Amino acid sequence: MNARITTEFWISAYRKRLQLLEIPAFVVKKGDNTAGSILIKLNRLDGNAELFHRTLNENFDREWSLFSAASETEIDNTITQQLKFDADLWVLEVEDKNGRHLLDDKSLNA
Repeated sequence: MNARITTEFWISAYRKRLQLLEIPAFVVKKGDNTAGSILIKLNRLDGNAELFHRTLNENFDREWSLFSAASETEIDNTITQQLKFDADLWVLEVEDKNGRHLLDDKSLNA
């Protein structure tokens, strides 16, 4: 049986890992502490952004996937639309001109 960690705990740990690499990350919208879904906006600081969300792969394991890549304004509009459907949603913004987000690290799929 896989134990699930709370959303709040995962976000805290993720922000700490980013902080260790001096990658700024901000909670834009706080959702449900226990089981809220998460959107992560990667702001490339050039007017463009990417939006990531957690999905299930073919083995039913959780992993981070690209939801959308567009101008920062378009990504912000997508986030606004998603918040209309899910009040428990967390939104984090990661700022890195080199595109680092650490979401490809398998340990962050828990």
